[in-house]
Amino acid sequence: MNTSASLAELQAAAETGSAEHAFALALALADAQRMDDAQHWHLRAAEAGHVEAQIEYARMRLYGIAGAPAPQTATQWLLRAEQAGHPRASDLLVQIALGGMALPRDGRINERLHRAVQANFPPALLTAAIHFGRKAHPDDQSLCMQLLERAAGRGSAVAAMLLAERLAHGEGCEAQPDIAEDLWTQLTANGAVRLPDFTLPPPDESDTPPRQLSIEDALSPPPMRPLSAQPRVSVIDRFFSADECRLLIACAQPHLHDSQTADPITGVPHTLQVRTSSETSFDPLLENTALRVAQLRMAAAAGIDLPNAEQLTVLRYLPGQQYRPHRDYLPPGTLQMDRPHAGNRIRTVCVYLNAVDAGGATEFPVPELRVEPLPGRAVIFDNLMPDGSLDADSLHAGAPVEAGVKWLSTLWIRQGRYRHW
Repeated sequence: MNTSASLAELQAAAETGSAEHAFALALALADAQRMDDAQHWHLRAAEAGHVEAQIEYARMRLYGIAGAPAPQTATQWLLRAEQAGHPRASDLLVQIALGGMALPRDGRINERLHRAVQANFPPALLTAAIHFGRKAHPDDQSLCMQLLERAAGRGSAVAAMLLAERLAHGEGCEAQPDIAEDLWTQLTANGAVRLPDFTLPPPDESDTPPRQLSIEDALSPPPMRPLSAQPRVSVIDRFFSADECRLLIACAQPHLHDSQTADPITGVPHTLQVRTSSETSFDPLLENTALRVAQLRMAAAAGIDLPNAEQLTVLRYLPGQQYRPHRDYLPPGTLQMDRPHAGNRIRTVCVYLNAVDAGGATEFPVPELRVEPLPGRAVIFDNLMPDGSLDADSLHAGAPVEAGVKWLSTLWIRQGRYRHW
């Protein structure tokens, strides 16, 4: 049976008013890249009470598939699906609320995440595990391990990768290198790539009660250490946990491509020798809740709200690769092509994600400043002057990696709202 005949039969069945058939037709239309039609039939099924269709229709409206993003409409449909008890709806509502626009950033985030954890929804288990893994209390470390095991047992390869590294290094448990190696053997057989070898103590050594789920902790970054007043450059050591560093690497690896640099006149991106890394940018379709919490933490450290941030970018530098001296603020051509209403890049937050064997420092020539890459270390610097003018002194470079591999995450933050939610 050819595709057109299959779709015709599905549509005939859907026209009878069956929500299940309407949902099946919507999925088939999406597979055929007929997104407008798929959205129509998802809505038909959603209005008839089909919970999965409510979620899929909400996702299409949220991400702007077949139309402009409509987060408020998406939120209303996800609330209906959540009332029906679907954990995926709760998880997506957490992501929306972290932006603080279509939903308030309040205690319901923790309630929704807890509900999805209780339902053993793997992305929620991963998010909660990473949250508890930041805390030094033995109960929190034990809970992190339990949640990673539950997520891995329910198919989360990323959770399994984080679990393997904790077992290998004895983080939150006794070191069990043999079990870790067995787990990595299974993971690599299924296409996973080994993560860089490093370890870090938990960054949060506060006296908060153990076993307390409080995602709003991401809004209270540790104090930064100023390194330069002009250009303004600061660092925060142990800003990310080992789990957060590994999360970003694990999520980025399958999507790496050659880095590009925008032409300063036209704004058109090109692959140039000025920038020889590979990278992944996480548009909303690639995000998960744990990644979004990490971005909220980065934006909070910059003192600017998450909706002003561009998509998170993760970069990999192999030996000999570098990013020659450059400035992060956007040239006029690029700015006009990419949401000019948001203004220019006022601040940059970079976090090193692994231990580099040699090289790979971030260098600021004007203050003669060199920041060495340490796993979990954040570097925060301004690209504009206080009056909004371009700061030429923000010139910086990623020095060549001499040995090993360097992983770096970057969040560029605009003067105004960049994101839709």
